[in-house]
Amino acid sequence: MANRDVERVGKKNRGANNNYFYDESSGETHWTSWLIPAIVVANLAVFIAVMFVNDCPKKITGPNKECVARFLGRFSFQPLKENPLFGPSSSTLEKMGALEWRKVVHEHQGWRLLSCMWLHAGIIHLLTNMLSLIFIGIRLEQQFGFIRVGLIYLISGLGGSILSSLFLQESISVGASGALFGLLGAMLSELLTNWTIYANKAAALITLLFIIAINLALGMLPRVDNFAHIGGFLTGFCLGFVLLVRPQYGWEASRTNTSRTKRKYSMYQYVLFVVSVVLLVVGLTVALVMLFKGENGNKHCKWCHYLSCFPTSKWTC
Repeated sequence: MANRDVERVGKKNRGANNNYFYDESSGETHWTSWLIPAIVVANLAVFIAVMFVNDCPKKITGPNKECVARFLGRFSFQPLKENPLFGPSSSTLEKMGALEWRKVVHEHQGWRLLSCMWLHAGIIHLLTNMLSLIFIGIRLEQQFGFIRVGLIYLISGLGGSILSSLFLQESISVGASGALFGLLGAMLSELLTNWTIYANKAAALITLLFIIAINLALGMLPRVDNFAHIGGFLTGFCLGFVLLVRPQYGWEASRTNTSRTKRKYSMYQYVLFVVSVVLLVVGLTVALVMLFKGENGNKHCKWCHYLSCFPTSKWTC
């Protein structure tokens, strides 16, 4: 993209399926996944609509500014020097609802905090995110249902957009990666709060932490909105303690055919639930107030910009 674009990139990880460590003989209900496939279809439809509006051949002229894949007509891509991800122009993304701090704060377009989740910088960006969503989201929806997974997806995406707006105020941002990282965060908190029902606790934890660490590290490359990743992850991590809690003693009773059903949830689950609710409400409220007051997060955290792009001898930020 142009140098003011920031895409949110999610990574495909088959190892993110933590159901491998979960004993499915518990008899719990398993839902049919339809919401995640619907989200994938919606993202594809939005990308097609964006490319239709972009209409590269009509706007690009000159021998050295050829659209990519011109046989696609108005659906062809911007020149690779402008957008190496095979997608639309920055101006088209901005027109269609990309996250831009000035428009959110000064032009009162708060809806961009959500609309940017459905836009992608290019076909590579889109396919990477949708494959990640399929591998991560379908299994979660089968285990916990569409309502809880849908809430985590949307609220995490919002949390990622808010943090991104606070720290990246000179560029536009698009992508579903904040929501995807929210699902990863929820998987981690679900593992922790339902610790006793997992057969291979250490293996599950190490695998999940490795996946999260690799993805967050990749977010420190140039042109990737790692603040959206971090904001989505933290939001989803808290939401997991609230929405993905499993009955501990009730689960054990159904597994061992005993009558130990006196208490369904452990005390630590109640504590984590309350703490997470407080952190979510306070964190999102404070962040929204700071955002709409026009605060710049970098002024309150001098080193935080390194979390989104770490300069090296190979690239600059």
